Amino acid sequence: MPAAERELSVAALDHLADRVAEHVDLDAVLALADTAPDLDAAPWDPSAEVAPPSAMPPAGPPAGRPVVAMAGGRAFTFRYAETEELLRAAGCDVVAFDPLRDAGLPAGTRGIYLGGGFPEVHAADLAQNAPLRAELATAVADGTPTVAECAGLLYLCRTLDDAPMVGALDADARMTGRLTLRYPEAEAPSDSLLTRTGERVTGHEFHRTVVAPGAGDRPAWRVGGEACGFSGPTLHASYLHTHWAGHPQLAQRFADAVHRP
Repeated sequence: MPAAERELSVAALDHLADRVAEHVDLDAVLALADTAPDLDAAPWDPSAEVAPPSAMPPAGPPAGRPVVAMAGGRAFTFRYAETEELLRAAGCDVVAFDPLRDAGLPAGTRGIYLGGGFPEVHAADLAQNAPLRAELATAVADGTPTVAECAGLLYLCRTLDDAPMVGALDADARMTGRLTLRYPEAEAPSDSLLTRTGERVTGHEFHRTVVAPGAGDRPAWRVGGEACGFSGPTLHASYLHTHWAGHPQLAQRFADAVHRP
């Protein structure tokens, strides 16, 4: 269970910290750590992977940093830290919002990122937040660049275990007794918000839900010959989690779309 889903996580961490302070010689640990040699490698730099707004064509970005609304809270607990770092390096202002609690998207939202988590655990509460669901549906329909991975895919469906969701996708999701866990290579069957035809990426899937239909008229990916997910010029939604640090072109394309007037 992800720590963010447990209300007692902070209290439990404080308790563990007290025990460590009581029984571990922290000064000795730090002194031992200081004897380690420097790492013979340069740290990963997101600004070296994506182009800043100034490198965009003359028609480029509007003044200021466009806001990318990134889902968080107890229902959306999984995303790679590098995703946010790449978007910031590409000139976006990443602002977290909680689909369980926030009645609307962050002010000035120009892009939406819905990552992983366990919305099936919180489906009833997500359904109760009708104002946010309606705003998201309108934003997706109006062409706000939107990326949804796994939990985000479920949230954009019409229903999840019969509870109403955003309804931006013509599909429904439900829990099953079967775990899907795989690390596939996926191929892009067409150009989309994130991909170009024939492009291949690696990723992972971990879920116990199914979405019907499993793909739209423009699938997001093709995995093992099977069409998966939904895509278009301003949308990319599927079960596949991709690590953008390994495929920075995906972050670049999303940021470019967010910057367009």
